[in-house]
Amino acid sequence: MNGIRWSYAINQWKPQFDDFVRREQHERALKTISIAGFEGVELTYGTGRWEPLGNPQQLAANFGSVAGFRDFVRGCALDAVSSWYWDPAERSMEHLTGPLSPLAEADVPAIVARATELAEALAALGGSVLLVRPVGGAGDVEPLDDDAIGRLAACWEAVGRATSEHGVRTALHVDFLSALRRDHVPRLLDRTDPSLVGLAVDTGELTAGGIDPVSVIERSGDRVWHVQFKDALAVDDAEEYLQPHAHWTVRVRGGAREVPRWFAEPGVDGGLVDFAAVTRALQAADYDGWIVVESDQSPHPAASALLAGYLVQRELRPLVEGKEAA
Repeated sequence: MNGIRWSYAINQWKPQFDDFVRREQHERALKTISIAGFEGVELTYGTGRWEPLGNPQQLAANFGSVAGFRDFVRGCALDAVSSWYWDPAERSMEHLTGPLSPLAEADVPAIVARATELAEALAALGGSVLLVRPVGGAGDVEPLDDDAIGRLAACWEAVGRATSEHGVRTALHVDFLSALRRDHVPRLLDRTDPSLVGLAVDTGELTAGGIDPVSVIERSGDRVWHVQFKDALAVDDAEEYLQPHAHWTVRVRGGAREVPRWFAEPGVDGGLVDFAAVTRALQAADYDGWIVVESDQSPHPAASALLAGYLVQRELRPLVEGKEAA
């Protein structure tokens, strides 16, 4: 890649499993992303017929082929599918499999095979990064000792080796509920081959977890292979992420404080992320890749995309291009 490029995550257009399933809805979303000034779109893995953009099999079923979807994306004035997010714990109706765990050595071959399929499709769509959730939530797995870190490292190195054969990098996406949230991310990176496994910096997830994304970039800038810009509206300073099933009790229901929304589009009122500072840190680290903007289940997805696009065009892109906004 040549410098920073801007993409937008499609996930906010799907607040319910039965929404966003028709071709005209996809076209409106992609054209909105394009007119907001973005060059690419990021997909999120999903399964079944209500996830027509969720995996290569569904893309082929709904657009004739993966190449057919590539043409559809380009027809909406976007250059590429920049990236794909995948959590192996998600079941697959297409493969008739349940959750896969990178901590279970018996699951590693299936994880590698699934990642290879996604990487092959992503390469055909012009993308370059497969984001993976490297381990489950802190309340849903045993504490990560050295043996567990070693198993994770072996799994994701195998995945990174397989995706690299298609020109696709594997980047670890650590969310604020992750068992890696505390001090395990550096330990895992240290145990993996830096040519095979990188880090995806999600500004909203890190901030909600009480971690400064600028400090992560300054410490591990050479391992940052992907960046997601979303704002955080609250911080889990009570460490509720350690509870079992925190995805539902904390992320969805808001935890003990009943937080209505943890995340929003960059630049929203009350947002906690300093995106100019993060952008400058990426420049200082010579970051060369996609920045994917997301809102994470916006109640007004088109408006969120346009507002985020305004921030990018008027404030952040001038920083990247060396021209401070007037």
